[in-house]
Amino acid sequence: MFSDRTNWKLTRNRFTKAWEEMRAAGREVLDLTISNPTRAGFDYDEAAILGALSSPRAMDYDPQPKGLLEAREAVSGYYGEQQATTELDPEQLILTTSTSEGYSYVFRLLCNPGDEVLIPKPSYPLFEFLGDLQDVKLVPYPLIYDHGWQIDFPSMPKAVSPLTRAVVVVHPNNPTGSYLKPGERDTLNRFCAEHDLALVGDEVFLDYAHDGRSRSSLALNREVLTFTLSGLSKVSALPQMKVAWMVANGPKAQWKDAVARLEVIADTYLSMNGPIQWAVPILLEQRKSIQKQLLDRVLANLAELDRQLATRKSCQRLGVEGGWYAVLRVPVTGSDEDRTIELLRRKSVLVHPGHFYDFPGEGHLVLSLIGPKGEFAEGIRRVLEIVDC
Repeated sequence: MFSDRTNWKLTRNRFTKAWEEMRAAGREVLDLTISNPTRAGFDYDEAAILGALSSPRAMDYDPQPKGLLEAREAVSGYYGEQQATTELDPEQLILTTSTSEGYSYVFRLLCNPGDEVLIPKPSYPLFEFLGDLQDVKLVPYPLIYDHGWQIDFPSMPKAVSPLTRAVVVVHPNNPTGSYLKPGERDTLNRFCAEHDLALVGDEVFLDYAHDGRSRSSLALNREVLTFTLSGLSKVSALPQMKVAWMVANGPKAQWKDAVARLEVIADTYLSMNGPIQWAVPILLEQRKSIQKQLLDRVLANLAELDRQLATRKSCQRLGVEGGWYAVLRVPVTGSDEDRTIELLRRKSVLVHPGHFYDFPGEGHLVLSLIGPKGEFAEGIRRVLEIVDC
């Protein structure tokens, strides 16, 4: 009765069952996986945000497949400020309800059923489902850790086949927090040009560099056909507003052809609603206050993590450059899943096992850095009682 593309294993894993048991028992748990900024104790300008949703213009239905021009101009202006450039044309932009929808559009644009896309490993677990739903085969290429994270370029030619259509790069990666280096970008451009591949850049955490230095966006990449995805979920810490976008760039004839085809895809669904599009300029402005709050929290929690690790010999925090997460390397005494279940049951603290993000071996825990500082500090103390005893 059901398609093969939805033939997922729907039974809950042991980690999820343990978490559900804790909640059912009413146990209070310190959540070191929190990813929802609206529930992490930040101060939002509620009057401005809610007021932005009440524009009288929303009473008029104006179906523009790429998104309302005013909203696209606001996004173009965001790149103008963030990248100190005016070269991004709003016509290169298409609004979507999420980066997941953006991936869907790009995969549909580039791939026939059974075609392949290269994705980084480790990385965000959502890719597997996006590939399944678009009938695309995802082929991993490794990120390796050697005094920092880097792309394992010697392995990439082995991953390419006649069916490969694109390379996905997450800039910065989630959860490793590693940015694409300028030299890596040049190598990726050459690799894509050699194999006639598009480059797909996921930049939802681009603005959250821990050293305060802005990083260059792939939205300005003209060397090869490039699609750059981002959105309000992270840029303005407003995941509930469901506004994202993709930017097409590269050789002009290619990106214009791509945008024309994407416009047909977008016109088929018309998923963006009017009130939220009219609100985009104001919602984007919220980034200027909320990003500082988030970065202050991230850096404070990172410093607390390092303080507690300073007296430990067997645990190590892996290097991180940006984003909201940290990776803890711990002694391998069993599976990461067993360890996270032990932490839940014995210490009432929730962390993610590394295999959720396709780390190649055991001994990795993934922690969110945006939780309240007191809860984070106590959670880390409990974690280290178990993993470094």
